[in-house]
Amino acid sequence: MKKETEILKLLKEKSSTKQLIYRNTKEAFDALVVSLKAKEKSLTDLLKDEVDNVELEFKSNGSFDVQLKFAGDTLLFHMHSNIFDFPSTHEICKSKYVKQDKSRSFCGVINIYNFLSDSLKYNRLNDEGVLIGRVFINKEKKFFVEGDEDLGALFKDFSKKEINANLLDQIIDACMVFTLNFDLCSPNFNDVRLVSVHHLLAMSMNQKIKTSKRLGYKLSAEY
Repeated sequence: MKKETEILKLLKEKSSTKQLIYRNTKEAFDALVVSLKAKEKSLTDLLKDEVDNVELEFKSNGSFDVQLKFAGDTLLFHMHSNIFDFPSTHEICKSKYVKQDKSRSFCGVINIYNFLSDSLKYNRLNDEGVLIGRVFINKEKKFFVEGDEDLGALFKDFSKKEINANLLDQIIDACMVFTLNFDLCSPNFNDVRLVSVHHLLAMSMNQKIKTSKRLGYKLSAEY
């Protein structure tokens, strides 16, 4: 009976907390969708005289996956359906905010990827996207963003920042600026000098040589 009591206690505490976090994350993701639609419209209006040169498009791929295409880049926002904790060595777990209540470290996550628009348009399955940031949201709607450049620096005060429409719009802007400044680099010659007959025959249907903006780029967490 003692074990059953412990199991019931854990189920009640953790399950209810994780359900709350899921709802908070989904609410934030739905607000993000609204912000992305508004961003597409506002930028389209501002660029209406140059619309032939700068293509803007919002696209939803379901309840957990949306895209914003701008020129040659596409930002893909994906909400994970599960809830995550952090290892004890993570800086979040060392904060006073989490030490006061361990359940504050449980978070939902929205991943932000940068793809070349042509990779998606032409179904270039060998091409790679880049994870440029992750938005973590907890039971109190507090959040932080893990990433490099302004993405990590502007949104890191976990205990004080509560996710809202204005901050989501700032995250979108920071992602777009980072992406537009993150240019496509030609791969090293020796990395692409060998091409198989299979790749050559298929190239007219689907460009098989891998394309990525990633060269020289890593999230700080990968070092």
